[in-house]
Amino acid sequence: MLLHDTALIYGRYLRQSLRSRFGLLFGVLMPLLYLVFFGPLLTGLPLGGRGSSWQLLVPGLLLQLALFGASFAGFSVIVENGQGVIERMRVTPVSRLALLLGRVLRDATLFVFQAVLLVLAAVVMGLRAPLPGVLVGFAFVAVLTVALASLSYALAMKVRTPQEFGPTINALTMPSMLLSGLMLPMTLGPAWLDVLSRLMPLRHLVDAVRDAYTGAYATAHMLYGSLVAVAFAALAVTVGTRVFRTAGA
Repeated sequence: MLLHDTALIYGRYLRQSLRSRFGLLFGVLMPLLYLVFFGPLLTGLPLGGRGSSWQLLVPGLLLQLALFGASFAGFSVIVENGQGVIERMRVTPVSRLALLLGRVLRDATLFVFQAVLLVLAAVVMGLRAPLPGVLVGFAFVAVLTVALASLSYALAMKVRTPQEFGPTINALTMPSMLLSGLMLPMTLGPAWLDVLSRLMPLRHLVDAVRDAYTGAYATAHMLYGSLVAVAFAALAVTVGTRVFRTAGA
């Protein structure tokens, strides 16, 4: 029943998203702008890592796509609460876990699709990376999306207005972006900043995807990144499900 309910919720929200084609394309706009206008500035600079500047920048942009897109996914729950959609779902026998999984799997599908578009644009601009490494990057985008979207939906169930939700998400995502080395490796900064950034879960995912883009798969970064990603997603889905259950959603 869980799989059946999840498939129903997933299909409902995926069809809803596919009807908004502009939303699909504009979701990738910010990382694409970084790619076009920021990427060429890094060409030829000594960035202190293996691979080219594109192999350092593109993994960060992929996870940036998941970070900002998934973190703001909860806005849709606030809208549905206002329209009574959540209330109508509450009286059905559908699994509360399915209500969450259907949404986050839809989000993962959309952001992986946008990640594919971003990588194709990066290849045109000069990115060269092994195909297995690119696929690993997509997997990390999917797992990070599941984790962050779950927490975003959980937060949206607790707040009542977009005015509360938006500033809270901004206060969490901006430090995550700045301290995770999405744009540049944190090893370029002072030692205290590098140490502080290691407390951010996203830092380990960024390092893992960068290793994958250079063809290095059996590394400590890959191990730590995979463990952190899976643990973070499991914790986030657990929290999200509990909130959906207690909130009667």
